[in-house]
Amino acid sequence: MSVSRFRLARHPLSRQAAYLLAAATIGMALFASGTPSPLYDTYSQLWGFDATVLTLVYATYAFGVLATLLLAGRLSDEVGRRPVLIVAMATLAIVTVPFMLADSVAWLFVARGIQGLATGLALSAASAALLDLHPNRDPVSVSLANGVASTIGMGTGVIISAAIVQFLPAPRVLPYVLLAILFLGFLVATWRMAEPVEVSPDARLRLTPQRPSVPAVVRRPFVLASLAVLSSWSIGGLFLSLGPELSALVYHSDSHLLSGLSIFMLAISGAASQLLFGRWAPWRGAVVGSLGLATGMGLIVAAAATTSAFLFTVGAVTTGAGFGIAFLGGLRALSSAIPPEHRAATMSAFYLVAYGSLSVPAVIAGLVVEPLGVQETFEIFGSAIILVALLVTAEAWRQRPRTVLSAPELSTQPG
Repeated sequence: MSVSRFRLARHPLSRQAAYLLAAATIGMALFASGTPSPLYDTYSQLWGFDATVLTLVYATYAFGVLATLLLAGRLSDEVGRRPVLIVAMATLAIVTVPFMLADSVAWLFVARGIQGLATGLALSAASAALLDLHPNRDPVSVSLANGVASTIGMGTGVIISAAIVQFLPAPRVLPYVLLAILFLGFLVATWRMAEPVEVSPDARLRLTPQRPSVPAVVRRPFVLASLAVLSSWSIGGLFLSLGPELSALVYHSDSHLLSGLSIFMLAISGAASQLLFGRWAPWRGAVVGSLGLATGMGLIVAAAATTSAFLFTVGAVTTGAGFGIAFLGGLRALSSAIPPEHRAATMSAFYLVAYGSLSVPAVIAGLVVEPLGVQETFEIFGSAIILVALLVTAEAWRQRPRTVLSAPELSTQPG
């Protein structure tokens, strides 16, 4: 599959506008994923379900994303980026309706499941389109756009929804009205986006189970990227599932806005660190970011044990900064090595690891928080995340370039 001229749209967006749209689509998908989080406490009080059911609702979304990546991860490589993105945006706009109408937990399961399926389509196609659309095919810029969009989307979705729930009427409706309006706008923009890749005339829709596959040439950077996303996104999952409870404990407040503040601090400091240090060598970013992530997580574990608001705040900001640099370092190492014909498939495998990291630890934490309590759960899972972050540090250090001396002259070769 080769990159072709823009096609299909009668009045297409410029290449630059299409690139920005692809990045914004990634952010918007994660914005939507965080929107229901501030409402879970309201839902549980209204319909009388416990933390286990809440965890299963969250898992339904995450496993919906995983199902799409397994069934249709390579779909945009075969039929094109544009049609996949159009279907994803339309579905994400439509699924806001069952959220608005929800009058029992069953509606949440259905809505979150469909939202997860559509998000998987959006992420795989938009991530591949970023590489297709960048004028210089620069993996550094593409990875930076992907990383910043992801972290900002995750944080702003939660905090904006929390503000609506806290201060505006109809809190179970208005957050989804906002989502519907935004996704309809994205749908119109995507309709005007021309197809950036050459599609085979006999391309057809195939939804068959696919074993995740990564080309041999990118397997080593894929391992680094997978470890980096495991340590960073598992923190995101832990905060999305238990962060509000820990925030209420350390800040001594049940405010919806304050409960979403920890996720917002984590995400915004992550985006800021990516913008500041995004041009570092990938191995350096993964090493320094993972050390920062481990340090910040240690502070959060201490905050959980002592209920210290100061340690929790500093820990969230430090963890977010490390989260951002480590995630970006691993993603850059991967993006620069992917052959064009394997972009969507490889990014789907990457997001498969990412959403597994976001969902599985959060589900397990949600199941054990009742018998253990939020403090001890954070201590146990936080310690495990610190261990993974240190493994990322070691692997990134092993993959650093090495200077080799060869007589009669010095030469530098990648190690």
